[in-house]
Amino acid sequence: MRGPHNILRLIRTGATLERTGAMRVIMDAMDAPPLVRGTLRTLAWPFQWLGYRGDKSMPPATRALTALGPAYIKFGQILSTRPDIAGERLATQLRVLQDKLPPFSTEIAKADVEFELGQPVEEIFDDFSEPVAAASIAQVHRAKLRRTGEDVAVKVLRPKVEKAFRKDIDAFYFAAHMIEFLSPASRRLRPTDVIAHFEGVVLGELDLRLETSSASEFAANTKDDAGFQLPEVKWDLSSRRVMTMGWAGGVPLGDNAALDAAGHDRVQLGERVLQLFLSHALRDGFFHADMHQGNMKVAANGDIIAYDFGIMGHIDEYTRRVYAEILFGFIRRDYQRVAEVHFEAGYVPADRDVDEFARALRAVGEPIFGMDASRISMGSLLSYLFEVTERFGMETRTELILLQRTMVVVEGVARSLSPQINIWEVARPIVESYIRQSIGPQAMLRDLRRTFGVLSRYGPRLPQLVENALIRQSTPVEPPTRQRRGPLFLCAVTGIVIGAAGFFLLDWFL
Repeated sequence: MRGPHNILRLIRTGATLERTGAMRVIMDAMDAPPLVRGTLRTLAWPFQWLGYRGDKSMPPATRALTALGPAYIKFGQILSTRPDIAGERLATQLRVLQDKLPPFSTEIAKADVEFELGQPVEEIFDDFSEPVAAASIAQVHRAKLRRTGEDVAVKVLRPKVEKAFRKDIDAFYFAAHMIEFLSPASRRLRPTDVIAHFEGVVLGELDLRLETSSASEFAANTKDDAGFQLPEVKWDLSSRRVMTMGWAGGVPLGDNAALDAAGHDRVQLGERVLQLFLSHALRDGFFHADMHQGNMKVAANGDIIAYDFGIMGHIDEYTRRVYAEILFGFIRRDYQRVAEVHFEAGYVPADRDVDEFARALRAVGEPIFGMDASRISMGSLLSYLFEVTERFGMETRTELILLQRTMVVVEGVARSLSPQINIWEVARPIVESYIRQSIGPQAMLRDLRRTFGVLSRYGPRLPQLVENALIRQSTPVEPPTRQRRGPLFLCAVTGIVIGAAGFFLLDWFL
């Protein structure tokens, strides 16, 4: 991890936001406190000459995030789904980051397709269009298969996108380590683990073979879901940097005017988006984790079509049950049970007061019920939740990061379709159905059958395993031999300091 390189990258981030005017726009949209505004702008202003200029034809925030690169574009995509946090105007401006970024050359795309698939483009396709959509990692071309005449979508990774992401992630790691060093209280949020989780997700998105596999598994899980479609995967025309699927025709889910003109019911579409996400997460434990408007369309018959499967979420069965019980508790306004579930799952340290935690959760949940969604400040709600988790010593759960982030995005999409939607009322039937199937008597019998099945496989080995464990427990452990380590320790420290200084100077000049 190269210190000077990352310091410069973070300084350039602030400088770019200030130079393009995005700093002020974002602070205004999020209603940042005067102290935060003043501090950030004071720190960034002297260095704004280091910032990227960006495309002056774009609005300030879009211009800055596009100039900074793909990792920052991902952040902008999340904000674009949250008009309640970013403001309607900023969210609308950022929506172009979903699939309307500047494309790269079609000739470069064709060369990549030819190299990856081992055949000239003209032998595979009768037609290969200019880019029809371009996002942070890849762009899509519409083509026609020569052998069948079928319309397909050909996704091609951006040139050198792996290197660009690696540079940003390296800087994010550096920032996370600095935050943990300067603010010990922040360690409970595990910023380094959060970045590691983000890195794993992104690296998976940069291999289109994994996306092809995810699309195939997702299609198998959802084949019977009413009102939901997925394009067909073309395995023989997909590789690490190229992916081919059937063409998804329809109205973009983010174009409300076009949806209204086509006669679609936006209220029903918003409810369906939420319920499909919850159904996939709870029922299957495998869900589309990038469900913004740029990755969904509405077919002529009203079905929702999802595509772009680069980021998929997976949660195990135990975590699904915990998540469902928490949601169910909020829906029933049973805050005591929600608190107990947090303690049972180990999300809150055992030495804290469960009754006090339940009262804190009530203060979070009660304002939601009986109110129009448009009157709920999600920014204030998230701020209060942060205070609650800090007070009770909750650590960030990395296994839930993607689930929680996707829930935020999906709620934003649903709210853009129907501003008055109430997520708790829409979620109720899905969560209740899962609770009945997974936490009732039938589920207990199913778990017992599964447990006995495992025991039957390992039964013959159990006596030997128990005997080995008892032997290890009864064997005395020899105390380690103490060695003189003063001179060795001093030499090691001296070497680290000299090496770090040399590395610092080498990195600075390179």
